[in-house]
Amino acid sequence: MNPIVSVFAAGLLTGVVTTGLTQDPAPKQAEPVQLGNFSVSLTVKNLEVARAFYEKLGFTDVAGDKKKWIVLQNGSAKVGLFQGMFPKNLLTFNPGWGSDQETLKQFQDVREIQRVLKARGIPFTLEADEKTSGPAFFQITDPDGNPILVDQHVAKPAR
Repeated sequence: MNPIVSVFAAGLLTGVVTTGLTQDPAPKQAEPVQLGNFSVSLTVKNLEVARAFYEKLGFTDVAGDKKKWIVLQNGSAKVGLFQGMFPKNLLTFNPGWGSDQETLKQFQDVREIQRVLKARGIPFTLEADEKTSGPAFFQITDPDGNPILVDQHVAKPAR
């Protein structure tokens, strides 16, 4: 057997595999990203039918205009139901909100998160206006085509 294959096979058996290649040094401390409260936003055909279904699963109404969208909660799990507002289901993050939609005193502003992610090379579908300071949002897409909305509903925190 080839000695390299033999060492690799032995490594698999022991759980230790080395390639002989040098590894990059440890990455520098990355700037943090605090995305905030999380929910899944679902595109629904009929808001009332979808709401009735999720209520049977134990979800209760916590926000929404009740005509086009509603947010339901079961424990710490949240699901937003949106009729005619989005083309696809979304992962949604809300900087500035805690798990009960309370405004946090300190949080990372959506524009600051956007700058960090741009510096990391993440492409944007929609961008927040850097010149503003109030509520704003941006959208990115993961490698599998799943849209991610970062939607800040509250004013930028005072620092």
